[in-house]
Amino acid sequence: MPSRDVAVTGLGLVTPAGIGVESTWSTVLSGRSTTTLDPVLAGNPVQISCRVPGFDPAAHLGARRAHRLDPFVQYAIVATREALTDARLSPGEWESARVGVVLGCALGGTATFEKEHRSHLDHGPERVSPLVLPMHLSNMLSGQIGIEFGARGPNLVVSTACASATTAIGLARDLLLLDRCDVVITGGSEACLTPLVMAGFAQMGALSRRNHDPASASRPFDEDRDGFVGGEGAGILVLERTRDAAARRVPVRARVVGYGASADAHHMTASHPEGRGIRAALGSALADADAAPREIDHVNAHGTSTPMNDAIEAAALSSMLPHRPWVTSTKGVTGHLFGAAGGVEAALTILTMVHGEVPPTANLARLDPAVDLAVPQKATPAQVRLAVSTSVGFGGQNAALVLASG
Repeated sequence: MPSRDVAVTGLGLVTPAGIGVESTWSTVLSGRSTTTLDPVLAGNPVQISCRVPGFDPAAHLGARRAHRLDPFVQYAIVATREALTDARLSPGEWESARVGVVLGCALGGTATFEKEHRSHLDHGPERVSPLVLPMHLSNMLSGQIGIEFGARGPNLVVSTACASATTAIGLARDLLLLDRCDVVITGGSEACLTPLVMAGFAQMGALSRRNHDPASASRPFDEDRDGFVGGEGAGILVLERTRDAAARRVPVRARVVGYGASADAHHMTASHPEGRGIRAALGSALADADAAPREIDHVNAHGTSTPMNDAIEAAALSSMLPHRPWVTSTKGVTGHLFGAAGGVEAALTILTMVHGEVPPTANLARLDPAVDLAVPQKATPAQVRLAVSTSVGFGGQNAALVLASG
């Protein structure tokens, strides 16, 4: 049987923790929250968020190019550049028809859509930009990456809500194993910290209300958690078949050895109370990796900081991984990046293996007594050979990856 694992040869990150892999990893490892008051959300019931710091679109992309792209695409282009450099791939030298793009995104260009909708209401249809749809549509995320880097293979965006990027990575792996591509750019990107979107989440009761204390608002698995904090950014991985990476003699950061997905078929926003879908996705990923539960050294959990999600996920993880591997949620630092979360968290899981250090869960002052997990409160040295990254989305969509050290 041919190997079912694929190599991760490149990583790129644009997150609230920093622009670039090194900056993001340093902040995540420090356990410093990036949540601040957000002037864009002034007047909303929740006025805090985790934004990418100091991002200058014109400096990264040129003024004309930046003007024609919504931030969710801008972030992805910058992260993809870093990932391709890391993978030692030059778009001018590859067989472009064999390079695929599979990215996750939940909401698309909401900033553009809200801006142009306001223009329509205030000034009429003649003032609406002809770019509103090309900038807003979710599929333009992968489309623009294909244009920017000359990738002419399969090109698609996956939308499974907050599981989108993890689903995308699983499908990207499938394309390689089916020999449809030789290289796939995957992960996810999101930039939906707009008044309308965040008002919607607030009205659902999903967001932390700690406007008075932003830095402590995102606190996964903590007894006093009261909701998530919205974030933005992109996490990009370059995948190749392991044998192709070996032939190119490039370093392999990690391997994607297992993928599982499931649907709760239960509720449009709440996970099944017994975590059936999370368990099914994780079980499928372990079986795909031919890995026993006891072999898992670390879990980067979905861990949103909502009372219900954290409790359900914790129960599922503790029942399936009773040997108590280190479990962390990096959303305490970055906030919840929605459709991009799985891409960023897969990259952070890989960095945990590379550096041999498990990041802390920020703001974890008192572990919820109902959470039977080993959750570090500070950066913890550990040898991580096999790790899991989990994601959960509205609609009951679940996805899990098993990642192995390179």
